[in-house]
Order: sequence, then C-alpha cells, then structure tokens
Amino acid sequence: MGQLPVVTLDSSHADWIRTAGRLVPPVRHRIGGREEDGSGAVFRVVSPRDGTTLAEVTDAGEKEVDLAVAAARRAFDSGPWPRLAPADRGRALLRIADLVEEHRSEIAALISLENGKPVAESYGIELRAVAGTFRWYGQLADKLHDEVPHTDPGALALVTREPAGVVGAVVPWNFPLTLAAWKIAPALAAGCTAVLKPSELTPLSALLLARLVDEALTEAGVPPGVLNVVAGDGPTAGRALGLHPDVDVLAFTGSTAVGRHYLRYAADSNLKRVWLELGGKSPNIVLPDAPDLAAAAATAAWGIFFNQGEMCTAPSRLLVHASVAEEVTEAVVARAEALRVGDPLDPATEMGALAGAARLDAVGRHIDAGRAAGARLRTGGTPLDPAPVSGGTYLRPTVFDRVTPDMALAREEIFGPVLSVLTFDTVEEAVALANDTAYGLAAGLWTGSLSTAHTVSRALRAGTVWVNCYEEGDLTVPFGGYKQSGNGRDKSAHALEKYTELKTTWIQL
Repeated sequence: MGQLPVVTLDSSHADWIRTAGRLVPPVRHRIGGREEDGSGAVFRVVSPRDGTTLAEVTDAGEKEVDLAVAAARRAFDSGPWPRLAPADRGRALLRIADLVEEHRSEIAALISLENGKPVAESYGIELRAVAGTFRWYGQLADKLHDEVPHTDPGALALVTREPAGVVGAVVPWNFPLTLAAWKIAPALAAGCTAVLKPSELTPLSALLLARLVDEALTEAGVPPGVLNVVAGDGPTAGRALGLHPDVDVLAFTGSTAVGRHYLRYAADSNLKRVWLELGGKSPNIVLPDAPDLAAAAATAAWGIFFNQGEMCTAPSRLLVHASVAEEVTEAVVARAEALRVGDPLDPATEMGALAGAARLDAVGRHIDAGRAAGARLRTGGTPLDPAPVSGGTYLRPTVFDRVTPDMALAREEIFGPVLSVLTFDTVEEAVALANDTAYGLAAGLWTGSLSTAHTVSRALRAGTVWVNCYEEGDLTVPFGGYKQSGNGRDKSAHALEKYTELKTTWIQL
C-alpha cells in the first residue's frame, strides 16, 4: 500500500488537513486476505469533525460473518499459524508493530476523522499503544511455559496451554485500534485466528489495520485468514458473530447492556467463552492529606476531559473531602474553562468532537437531567457555538457540583466530558460512596498516607486503583473490572488466559 507524506505532532494544522484530504481508506470487508464486497445495504461513515461523509461501507450480514468465520476456521484447523514455533509468531507480530509505525500518520488522521479525538492523542497515545501492544505480545510469544507437576514416580503429568481456536472480537469506537490490539495481539500470540467486528462508527481504521496484518503475515509466509474484519452493526453482524457455532471465544468491549446480549448469544449457541470489558462510573477520591491538591485537581480535569470523556475508565465521579471541596472544585473548573476545544486535526487541540450527533444529544440529555435534579452547573453544559469546525459535534467541558448519590449524574455512565462532584466527611464515607455503583472498572485515590493508600485501595471494588495518579500503567499489568464492568482481563500475560485452553496429559510410565 502507498505511503502518504509523513507528518508528526511537530507538523502544522495545515499539514494534518492535507494528510487527511489525501486519505483513501479501505471500505470493503477483509476476509481471507481479500477485500470483499458485502451483500447488504450501504452505511455512511460520518466524521464528527464536520459532519461530512468519509466513506460508504457495505453493511456486513450473516453471509459475510459466515465467510469470515470460515476463513478463520480454515486458518486454524489446517493452516500453519497455530503450528508455527512461538518465536515465528512473535516475529510476525513485531512486523505488524513496525508497519503500524510506518503508517502512523495516516492511521492517526483517519482515527481523528472517524471518532473526533485530537490528532495529538490519535498519533501520540493510540497509535503508540497499538504498536506497543503488538510488539509486547510479539516479544512474549516464546516466553510462556507449560507445567510438569510433581506426581508419583510411576507417572508423568503434563499441563499444556493450547490455542483456544477462532476468536470473535467486537470493539467500540472510542479507542478503535487500541482495544482491537488488546484482543487481537494476545489471541494471535497464543496461536488463535480471529474475526474482528469494529464499531460501525469507526470501521475504516480497523480495515486499514487488517491490511497491514495481512501484509506482515504474507511476508512471514502465512496463508491468509488469520485475521478477518467485517464492518457492520451490532444487531446484525455482532449478533451473527456471537451466535456463530464455529467461534470458540468471544471478546467484547462496550456497554454493559450489549455485553448481556453476548452472554445470551453464547447460551443460545455453542456455549462459547465470553469475555467482557464493560462500562464504568469510576470514583476519584481526594483526601485532605493529598500530597498536592493542585495536581489532584489538574489530573481530575485531565481524566474526565481526555478523549472527550468517552472513556469506560473516565473518573466521572470526583469525591472530595468537604474541607477541601471548594478549593479542588474551583481548580477543576478553571482547568475546564481553559481547555482548548477545537479541530481534531489541529495538534494544539486538547479536546475534540464528540463521536457524532447521537452522542452529543445523549450527553445533552444527561446534562439537562442533572440540572432538573438540582445539581449545580459550575461550567459548560452547552455545545460550542460557533463550532470549531462547521457541522461538527463539540461540547463545552462540563462540571456539576452539589451532586447527591441518588442522582443519575452519580449513577449512570454518561460517556462524555461531564464531571460530577460529591463530598464526604470521613474515609469510610468515601469508600461507601465509591462502591455505591453497579460498576467496578477503576478508581483513583489521592492521599499522603501509605497506610491509607493500602487500606482504601483494598476496600475499593474496582479492577484498577490509581494512587496519586490516574490512567497510568503499561502492558505488564492486567486491565478489567469487577461487578457489571465485566470479567476477564486485557493486557499483560493474563490476557493469554482468555485465548488458551489447559490440557492435562497423564502418562503412565
């Protein structure tokens, strides 16, 4: 595939606009190493940047899903991929990482056009994570170990970890390639084959990634079909993938409501294993002994407005001790009002467009409900007028205080740049407030006490707890949630547990 002129975060706004204007994204399904037309209706991929149509893609139906699963099944049952030496699979993953780096500029521009995030984040965060994920699992592939338990001297027991088979991966639009890589890279490292269904809002970047994966595997001498991508909506393509009897594992990231559907699909088909990373309503607790209240406030503001607040881990509930609540809230409001909301293709933009008109309307309804319930709007709450780019879906960063635990602002996942501030008087009250949610994905804690850091983090029912920071970490640690935030873990060596089966072999000597 041709390479566009390289642009970086040192390039100008005009350079990025020119790069975006030269993009010719793939628009056909990637099945068995070929681009395939679909048989269904055509849907438009609309850019939240300006409301223009980026491309028209044929909607995948049951036929396309069947073809993709059949290609993945052939590649698993009779192809070389599961039978390659792990080091050879690892080298192929490393080559994928290299190709992502080589095409980083065009993929970053495409992601920002598809979902509205600032290109500084697409290029500097998302694409770094994608390449890093393939590289990390490529390096891990030949460093896994089986087990030889100590048994009676007259027997030999082997516990081996084998690839689970065909993986169906369904990922959302907010981090379209990061979340795809978190599933595809460990699945491929384990020796599985896969069918990826991206969100219908962001299929183009996933189709481009699939082209790069096929290029890397072809260079490695691997026949096509290891990774297949179908573009379609959840009720049709997603349902067909969830119900398919030749899919052995289904890995999903998205809403809790849709996650329930995938559990039902598994029950109604072949009882495939279903791994879910779902929603969140993450608390961020600030105690009065925090080592730096200004840093706590700045991080709280960054965390909720990063990626336009369209984050499952967004720290959307700021729980602040009453004695410092106004100081912290004022600092967060000041940060919100200073934030540069602008064109996603401008490297200076700090917050881009929400992911389309439907998302802007949904967040607006939450804001209206918060006002009606009696919460105090401290800043924001309205679309930008005029918009930074005409036709785009831009919202002012929004902060509410005087929020009570019973309000929808404190209970429902908004998935937008809306912060709810609640206060407490004791550590015990803070923990109770933090855990008073159906979710359990992440939490933050700001304290200067090592003892408090340990005791409170243990008491929080969340898969990740950040102490005196937020959204930090790397691929060495797992990611996933408690309660209705899902099951299983992405990232780290633990992710391989989702894509492998344990086999016991007992040999009588």
